[in-house]
Amino acid sequence: MADCVIQIYAFTRPEEAAAAAEMGVQQVGFVAGRYGLVHGELDFAAARALVEALPGGTRSVALTMSTDVDEIARMAAAVRPDIVHVSTDLYDVDVDGMRRLRSRLPEGVQLMKAIPVEDEASVAAAQAFAQVSDLLLLDSKVSGFPGVGATGATHDWRLSRRIVESVKIPVILAGGLSAENVAASIAAVQPWGVDSNTATNVPGDPLIKDMARVAAFVRAVRSAPGGSQDGV
Repeated sequence: MADCVIQIYAFTRPEEAAAAAEMGVQQVGFVAGRYGLVHGELDFAAARALVEALPGGTRSVALTMSTDVDEIARMAAAVRPDIVHVSTDLYDVDVDGMRRLRSRLPEGVQLMKAIPVEDEASVAAAQAFAQVSDLLLLDSKVSGFPGVGATGATHDWRLSRRIVESVKIPVILAGGLSAENVAASIAAVQPWGVDSNTATNVPGDPLIKDMARVAAFVRAVRSAPGGSQDGV
């Protein structure tokens, strides 16, 4: 297995995003667009400023909660991230919508789809969306939380492993990953990358990143067998 890429959400401060990149976070995530749905939403100008603060070689990942292909394309043009992450409920942007969106992204921008890992249907959904995405992110869906992810909850890693084995594009594992369990998740799922959000925040704060916890997560990934990587 190739070594894991490290992705962390959801930065709101350019200086923290840049510091995380210097620590070894290879993909820096943030929420692009103010829709009043999730914590940490940035307007397009603030999101672009965060992208510009990242050192060379770090990939920027713009999470969108929009369900409108035109709006997401507008965001991508304004923010110019390396990756657009569609994190709304699974079929709010369906396979056809993802196909249309992918064709409208600026040259070089990749498209990632969040897949809620819940049951057997999740495996089939991942296989379908893999045909129109550049990457998949496997996350947890919890009732009462908008979209997919940012719940702090893990899911059935056995299903995630099956998805990894059944698709031909990079897969990032998310959902309740922390410095304490990320090594076990890598061993169980063998993903291309791992993602942390809630467990790298200041405890009890949905917005501020805890840079000591970020550093601990990076160390835990790097110390796991196959856990460190210099980039894509």
